[in-house]
Formats: sequence, C-alpha cells, structure tokens
Amino acid sequence: MDASNKPARRWRLDLAYDGKGFHGWAVQDGLRTVQGTLEEWISTVLRTAEPVQLTVAGRTDAGVHARGQVAHLDLARQYDAAHLAERLLRVLPDDVVVRRVSRAPDGFDARFSAVWRHYVYRLWDAGSRPDPLLRGHVVRVRERLDLEAMNQAAAMLIGLRDFAPFCRRNDFGTSIRHLTHFEMTRTDDDTQLIECHVQADAFCHSMVRSLVGAVWAVGAGRRDLAWLERVAAHPVRHNDVYVMPAHGLCLERVGYPPDDQLADRAEQARSLRTPQEVDR
Repeated sequence: MDASNKPARRWRLDLAYDGKGFHGWAVQDGLRTVQGTLEEWISTVLRTAEPVQLTVAGRTDAGVHARGQVAHLDLARQYDAAHLAERLLRVLPDDVVVRRVSRAPDGFDARFSAVWRHYVYRLWDAGSRPDPLLRGHVVRVRERLDLEAMNQAAAMLIGLRDFAPFCRRNDFGTSIRHLTHFEMTRTDDDTQLIECHVQADAFCHSMVRSLVGAVWAVGAGRRDLAWLERVAAHPVRHNDVYVMPAHGLCLERVGYPPDDQLADRAEQARSLRTPQEVDR
C-alpha cells in the first residue's frame, strides 16, 4: 500500500518554549513562530513529502511562554516515539523543546479534547526581591499589591460567564468560558514574587492578561470591587481593562479526560456555547 493511502496515526507532543523570540504560536508569513519552527524541523527530520501540520491546545500570543503545551499531528508512517523526540531535541533551537512524543489514544485532539488550561502570571511588586535572571518571565510593578483584595476580585469572576469585557472582539466565535480557578499567592522563596493562577476550560484572545490586569488594578488600589463588577457586566470589551505584558505569562499545564471520554469531549468542545448557559 502506498504511504499516502495508509490511515494516519495521531501523535501527541508535549512541549515547552520561551516565548521571547517568537511572534506567538500560530504561523505568520515572514515571522518566527513556535508552530512554524516546529513544523519546519519535524518535516525536515521525518523527510515528509508534505509539511506536517500541528494542532495545539493553547494558541499563545507573542511573547507568552509555555512549560506544559500539548500538540498533535497526524502521520501516515509508524515512527519510534522516543527516537523522534531525541532527534528533535538535537536539532531544535534552544528556546523550544519537545519533551515527549507519544502515540495518541483514539479520539484525542490536543485542542478540543482538553478540559482545562492552567496559566500562571508572575509579578514582582514592592514586597518582592527581584532576581535579574528571571526578568524575562516576571513583570515588575511599583506598588505593593494587596493580595487579599486581588483574591476578592478574582472570586467575583469565577464561573461560567461571558468574558467579552476581557477578550479581543471575535465576530465568529463565543467569549463564554468557564473560569474554574483564579487565585493570587506569594512564593515562599527568596524572590517573594506573586503568582496569579488562572484556570478555565478555554481562553479567548488576551483574556488571561486582561483578567490579571483587572485584579492588579484592584490590588494596587487604583480601582475598587464596584468598578470590577461594572466592567464584568459590560457586553463587549471594556476600554478600562489593562492588558498586562506578555512575558509574565506561562501556560503551565493542560488537562484531559480519561481516554474513553476524549472523543465525546472533543465533540462537546466544538459546539459554541449560548448565552442561555451562562450563570445567572
């Protein structure tokens, strides 16, 4: 049987990258992107007749990092997963790493099978002890932030709701998301930096950085909870919401259901939510 007629096998790739040198995940003509870099090198290593195409769990913006990104690709031939991962480790640039290659279970889709994405946004405030070696991954603010106020603000946003005030407008999709975890903590190491943990079933463009920007404004004393309540009720993107710099954000983990639920989850995720589903 000709290789082009063989049924495709799906492979899962677990990835990490430093977003500083990339114009985001998605391929863009003339720009260096994570997807473009990976697809080019994977196609070269495997000597495929056509360029490979990756599907990813989280399409990170320019400058955003990832420690636990997940992607998949379909290949007609069988490959040794460990050998492929080793070869990619040797040829890929230092700012992107394929940690693991594995055969994907039936029904797996890196994007649509995911049940949650967990991001962490890192801040130095006046109570932190900055480490210059981390400056490319932590954003510095001048105020001493009130974590209690920030967590009160975050609690107001948790749930299934329309996050349009915190998303770049998209006329072809929905901004209804289920935010399941939003919490600020201070690390107990020498840096005492603030970690903003944000987890949801999915995120729209710039949503995480906008959410952090909103609670930062409250924690810095620039805004109060009543302001956030008004913003959250706005029907479209709110101009008062500050989008935090990209380099403080990292995609840490992506969660998937048990293997026998992967296909059902993917089908469910492809269906657009309606306003009737939003918490009232």
